[in-house]
Amino acid sequence: MHPKPNSTPPAKHLVLLDTDPGIDDAMAIHYCFAHPAIRLLALTTIFGNVYTKQATRNALFLCEQAHATIPVSHGADKPLAIPPNPPAHFVHGDEGLGDLPAQPAKTKPDPTPAHEMLATTIRTHPNAITLAAIGPLTNIARLIAHDPAIPALTKKLVIMGGAVDCAGNVTPHAEANIWNDPHAADQVFAADWAIDMIGLDITAGVECQPSLFASIKEGAPEIGGFLKDIAEFYIRFYSGVIGRNVCLLHDPTALITLTQPDAFGFEEIPLRVICEGDEIGATRRDTTGKRRPARVAKKVDAEVVRHNFVDICRKADTMRDERNAC
Repeated sequence: MHPKPNSTPPAKHLVLLDTDPGIDDAMAIHYCFAHPAIRLLALTTIFGNVYTKQATRNALFLCEQAHATIPVSHGADKPLAIPPNPPAHFVHGDEGLGDLPAQPAKTKPDPTPAHEMLATTIRTHPNAITLAAIGPLTNIARLIAHDPAIPALTKKLVIMGGAVDCAGNVTPHAEANIWNDPHAADQVFAADWAIDMIGLDITAGVECQPSLFASIKEGAPEIGGFLKDIAEFYIRFYSGVIGRNVCLLHDPTALITLTQPDAFGFEEIPLRVICEGDEIGATRRDTTGKRRPARVAKKVDAEVVRHNFVDICRKADTMRDERNAC
């Protein structure tokens, strides 16, 4: 049997996405929904940019916006061992989507806790799933505590977080996702699985200008227009921090490592996380010889990443309509 001329080819990447949406999380989620080579199987939510309750609501809204019928599972509400830090509302807006008020969702979250959802789905597709974590790593630590065999059954864990050879973005030492639950991050880096860490070493250099969001809106007036709208808040924040009228594409860049691997250069580095003191949340090289090295992104062709992000997101409305027609 031949495929229909307009049918979408099978997705190359099966992805579970653990997320705290968040403006750049929303960008990453819509990038995944718009990319024909990515099949998002589920979203799990975590605190960080917003409270977990807000993250779950936003994740449900984004799925509805993309006409994507996938499970959304509520995750941990606080870190493993430290008091929770306040959400980054000053970066992402009071409700996580810039200047927009709370966006109500018609659907409900799956009742399965996030770490159980992840375990069940990975076991259903052994060695085939990329688990992408673009928020604090609490759900991932709970996952491996719940099912210690999961690292061996996961194709790869992609983490947006950390800062190995550069300054942090919440303290001089720490990147936000790691800082929000350092104990969880250290447990995740200690586990024996294939990890790609996409941190500030490269994402701090991937900028996106307002004109590119205008281009996304031109190609996808509804979803692209939404991304342009929420990016305005994000750009204002970064303009005040780095003095340029841009925003940084932290979370989308982590997903683009799957679809544009030649745009990145990696170094194998065993990692640990400092869990107390003035440097809490810092990601450091582990010198014990007991940890499996992670592939840490150290080089990036920012132009390739930026234009890939724009080109794919320009197709977001078209991909939504194709899903709606099925």
